Amino acid sequence: MPSAAEHVRSLTRSIPDFPSAGVDFKDLTPVLADGAALAAVADALVAPFAGEYDVIAGIEARGFVLAAAAAARAGKGVVLIRKHGKLPGDTHGEDYELEYGTDRLEVHVGQVPAGTRVLIVDDVLATGGTLAAAQTLVERAGWRVAGFSVVLELGFLGGRARIAPRVPYAVVTA
Repeated sequence: MPSAAEHVRSLTRSIPDFPSAGVDFKDLTPVLADGAALAAVADALVAPFAGEYDVIAGIEARGFVLAAAAAARAGKGVVLIRKHGKLPGDTHGEDYELEYGTDRLEVHVGQVPAGTRVLIVDDVLATGGTLAAAQTLVERAGWRVAGFSVVLELGFLGGRARIAPRVPYAVVTA
């Protein structure tokens, strides 16, 4: 049976010039569409953090799928970190930069109790802006960051420096 990393390496597609010229987008949707690959990746995302987190936070949009799969397999709940304007009610927000623009992330105020240990999950660590914004939101909400876990880290973009001194876990580093 292939490992999570083998699944990711064999199923990930590169889409040149998406969403803008010069960006080589790493498409993980084939990994999500393969049941065995999704299960292996979900297990791999949480394994290094066993016993260290209470809930899993998924970053919109692919992070939702990964966080939900990992949480279901681990018997944990999910916190949604959404794009601006998608959550009703009171929210905390954080603006951040992407390698191809800017955006804003939000979480519900009081979604889980203060002090909750949150494992932040996303699909790709590129420049680190998304994970850094998620970290700020989690801390602003009164929760504690238990760690970062991603499917694919694009090491050449230096994203882990944005969340230092924390060291993210990546199923695959390219």
